[in-house]
Amino acid sequence: MTGGRTGEPRTAASPPTRSFETEVEEHVSPRHPAGPQTEAVEPTEPTEPTVDPAAAAEPAADAVHAADTADTADAADTATEQTATGGAEAPGEPPEEDVASQPAVEPDPAQLEVALAERTADLQRLQAEYVNYKRRVDRDRELVRENATYTALAPIVEVLDTIDRARDSARSLGTELEAGFATVADQLERAVSSAGLVKYGEPGDAFDPRLHEALSHIGEDPEVEVTTCKVIAKAGYRIGERVVRAAQVLVVDPVSG
Repeated sequence: MTGGRTGEPRTAASPPTRSFETEVEEHVSPRHPAGPQTEAVEPTEPTEPTVDPAAAAEPAADAVHAADTADTADAADTATEQTATGGAEAPGEPPEEDVASQPAVEPDPAQLEVALAERTADLQRLQAEYVNYKRRVDRDRELVRENATYTALAPIVEVLDTIDRARDSARSLGTELEAGFATVADQLERAVSSAGLVKYGEPGDAFDPRLHEALSHIGEDPEVEVTTCKVIAKAGYRIGERVVRAAQVLVVDPVSG
């Protein structure tokens, strides 16, 4: 056999191979078989969307309304600012030049005299009230001072009574108080006297129920014309017109007639 080696089987002829460039060219420019030609379809232009005129007019109306509202608010703020700063004149008030041009009204002399009399009466009343107030304050101040003195010196009255009894006892014995005790007693009596405590009550004083306390009535005495303090049991003490303690006395009456 020709065309081949002896002993090798025959194989069918393989189809010719196609290159990659050939396939791409056929895919891009295909060869159409002969036949009826189809009409090319032209591309259609995109259509615009349909817009409703009423819906388009609503945003424009809203924008106009918002602009009018802003203008109204600005005008109100401007008017308020002018009123606060005095830039705009209040309605109903005359201009400044009109007020200045008005003639001055002369006051009535009779009315001036009445007003002067009223003011004078007011000043006099205020002066009288001030004088009365000052008197009350002075009186109250003096009363406070007397109360404080009374509170401080009232307990010392008993000490002064003890000193008086010691003197009476020494006098009855015909002796004198010891020098040291006598010196302390004298200093104490001077101190309380300078503070306003006054001692009173002597035999022969007319009996006064506001100042004396009668412990006993010892009869009649032809030497007296009124009820008289014959014996002073305890001396009395007072601060100003205020009695700290009334004098305790024994009294006698004049002879009845």
